[in-house]
Amino acid sequence: MKRSARPPRPPRSERARSPTRLSSFRCVHCHTDVPADAPGTSHRNHCPACLWSRHLDDRPGDRAADCGSSMEPIAITVRGKGEWVLIHRCTGCGVLHANRSAADDNPLLLLRLAVRPLALPPFPLDRLSLV
Repeated sequence: MKRSARPPRPPRSERARSPTRLSSFRCVHCHTDVPADAPGTSHRNHCPACLWSRHLDDRPGDRAADCGSSMEPIAITVRGKGEWVLIHRCTGCGVLHANRSAADDNPLLLLRLAVRPLALPPFPLDRLSLV
């Protein structure tokens, strides 16, 4: 039996936005159920288990992005007072977003991102003996 095709969804910017916030969401990467409240940030936008996100916002909390693709955590940076910030790259359109880490984020995955530049230096490690 042939299934009928769904009509295309209008762009996110044309869809009605719900005035209420969801109490949880399902991670697009690891499928964990994630509570929307995040300790340490006002707009939870990534999974604390795998650190992946979804491209929903143009600006934090606006839910105005049309892309909707998953966003890979690619790096960590540190703001002025020592606050760790995740850098996500959209797998659909390539946009980069900086997102505050939350207190319940997986500490091993955060450290793994933080040490990645040390594990993959831009020069051969044997050159260090020449310094």
